[in-house]
Formats: sequence, C-alpha cells, structure tokens
Amino acid sequence: MSEVLKREAAARAVAEITSGMKLGLGTGSTARHFVELLGERVAQGLDIVGVPTSEATAHQARECGIPLSDLDSLDRLDLTVDGADEIDPSLNLIKGGGGALLREKIVAAASDAMIVIADSSKIVDALGRFPLPIEVNRFGLGATRHAIAAIMNHHHAQGELKLRTSGNGEPFLTDGGHLILDAFFGRISQPEALSNELLDIPGVVQHGLFLKMCRKAYVATPNGVETLLKGN
Repeated sequence: MSEVLKREAAARAVAEITSGMKLGLGTGSTARHFVELLGERVAQGLDIVGVPTSEATAHQARECGIPLSDLDSLDRLDLTVDGADEIDPSLNLIKGGGGALLREKIVAAASDAMIVIADSSKIVDALGRFPLPIEVNRFGLGATRHAIAAIMNHHHAQGELKLRTSGNGEPFLTDGGHLILDAFFGRISQPEALSNELLDIPGVVQHGLFLKMCRKAYVATPNGVETLLKGN
C-alpha cells in the first residue's frame, strides 16, 4: 500500500485535532505519519499535549516538537490515534505487531475515544489471520506457555505458539521488559471469551485483542481513504 495513502489516512485523523486536546500517540508505520503531521500543526501553533505509547513514539514526538506528558500527570485523554494489525467489521482490533500492545492498550483505555488509521490490507472478516501477540512475564514462561497452548487448543487454533525474537535471534523484549508470544489462530470466533481466558492466566500481562475500544477507522485503499464507523 502506498505510503502516500497511509499519510492521507493519517491526515484525516490530524484534521480532527483541536487546540486544548490531550492525545494518545500510537506506534507503528502508519502512526508515524500521524505524529509527523501532528508535529507540523504544532509548529503552526496547535496547542496539544501527547502521551506516547512507546519509547520509539516518544523519541519521534520530541523530534517533531510535540509537548509530551504521561498518565501520572493526566488521568484522562480526549483521543488516541493509533494503527492496527487487523480490523474486523465491528472495529475490533488485533494490535501488537510492533510490540507496544501493553502501553497502547493502557493509553487507549484512558481515552474518551480511539481512532485507528490503517491500510486496506488490515481489514478482515474475522480476527485471527494475523498472529495474536500475548505479552507475558519472563518468570514462569514455560507454565504460561503451556496454559496459553491449552486455550488455543480449546479455541481450535490452526497454528502454533511462537516466542517472538529480535533480529539477532534473542528474545524480543517490550518497553516494559516483558516477552511476547505470538499465537497463530487462523480465525478467532469468540474474541471476548478468548480475551477473558487469556487474562486469567497469571503470567499473561496483556494481549493484543482491542475489543470495543475503536469508534472510527480511516482506511487507506487504492481508491482513496474510506471512513469506517462503529456500528456501520
């Protein structure tokens, strides 16, 4: 998908930002366009403050001159704008391909609204084609992995459970110092039940199912940017 179209989707979200807003700043390739375009508006006088969802986004935002804060200083945000790895017809999401899912979910949950910007390859009939990232504690990894595998079997997962690694072959570590297990489901028919079952495992910190959190998506397609609304 053309980066020009991704940027246009990001521009649609930036157009909704007004002075005085407190914003969650997403992570990922499409969210980078949003942060860059937001920085241009800040340079023109837009008065906002952002809470980044990753160290990478924080670094980019500072380079773009965006004032930053955190959820210790701000208890609520007006809006979070972020990307997604999958979007279903109800605007439920899979996120976490970049490894920032815990902070992304904390920030989104602290926001009055969430807008997703993505390209059309992320639209699916049912979640699960993209592997579900599950952030886990390093302690007790074997036991946690065994418990997740049992849940995958119960939900008829079509693939395996893999520990995410970095380019050097070492385990990938999140900004919070956790590991990520990628669960290949193929199709998730009961996302809410799966969410609850995963969170019942003591070693699971969080997972990449973002359910009932997104109200609008700007989707870049070969024919331009389409707007998807929750309930449509």
